[in-house]
Amino acid sequence: MKKIKVGVLGATGLVGQRICSMLVNHPWFEIADLTGKTSVGKIYGETVNWLIPSEIPDKILNIKIKSSNNDKLNSDILFSALPSSEAKQVEGKLAEKGHIIVSNASSHRMDVDVPLIVGEINSDHLKLIDSQKEKRGYKGFITTNPNCSTINLVLALKPIQDLLGINKIFVTTMQALSGAGYPGVSSMQIIDNVIPYIEGEEEKLETETQKILGKINQDKIKNATFPVAASCNRVNTVDGHLLSVYIETKIKMNLNDVIDAMTSFKGFPQDKKLPSAPLKPILYTQKKDRPQPRLDRLSGSVPGMSITVGRLRKGIDDKSLQLSVLGHNTIRGAAGTNILLGEILVANGMVNQ
Repeated sequence: MKKIKVGVLGATGLVGQRICSMLVNHPWFEIADLTGKTSVGKIYGETVNWLIPSEIPDKILNIKIKSSNNDKLNSDILFSALPSSEAKQVEGKLAEKGHIIVSNASSHRMDVDVPLIVGEINSDHLKLIDSQKEKRGYKGFITTNPNCSTINLVLALKPIQDLLGINKIFVTTMQALSGAGYPGVSSMQIIDNVIPYIEGEEEKLETETQKILGKINQDKIKNATFPVAASCNRVNTVDGHLLSVYIETKIKMNLNDVIDAMTSFKGFPQDKKLPSAPLKPILYTQKKDRPQPRLDRLSGSVPGMSITVGRLRKGIDDKSLQLSVLGHNTIRGAAGTNILLGEILVANGMVNQ
């Protein structure tokens, strides 16, 4: 098929760079626009502080950076890695003009008419787009992907929710430095240290999880009703968020059944064999000291797009269990899920070709 023109908003930031690196050889998409704020008018390769562990792809070296407010963006889909404060001002204007926005920013995630999507879980929530366009008068629309820790958490929760039901969740995160962007946390803060607070993260985990695992009814999402209690910590690893999760279930559980549910779990992206979809979104390890960020963050058939679950064990009774979840925060937790959502829109016939 003819490649679809796409752009990256906030292309010089860490997530924007990761999106660019994953798009340059994409079978469906072709980068037409890159935007920035302080680098407008400059050549991408001459201004970006490239942080991805590879060379800047030749295909984007000489693209001139535009403003995100530019009226002459040529892209059908805009993958947004804008800071939330800027996204709140820019994304609606671009959707109004006819652009499809696939946003990694938090500014619209909890809007009642904006779908918050993890492809394997709730692609049916894209039905919200019709009411969004009608209510807002948009020619295009806005879709969003969740917070990096939320994505890893809900992928692990979904097969458990389907198998056993969920009454309550406690989650403690150990989040990598790259989750803070660049330059992120200073060395004097994080070396020989763990910081037990990340602004806004706990609230995102608690509210986004309920929206994603909720059910759509016509043009509204009925959020999942189970409470989520989160504690978020910044730790001295570069990439890979590790989560320690405690779940109280509605019915008694069998550990082997839970493992089977996780390892067999798949969704719309796998059924449609989308380019960025891993064959298995959830990998299970029986090793007693895994998963670990350095060893497991790039696991899976599409490196970094699978989460790894381990240390599955019974909680205080037969209606509770504990597990550890590891996911690559800038790939599955951000750029990869962003691009996968774009592929889902194409597969659902929601992008003009």
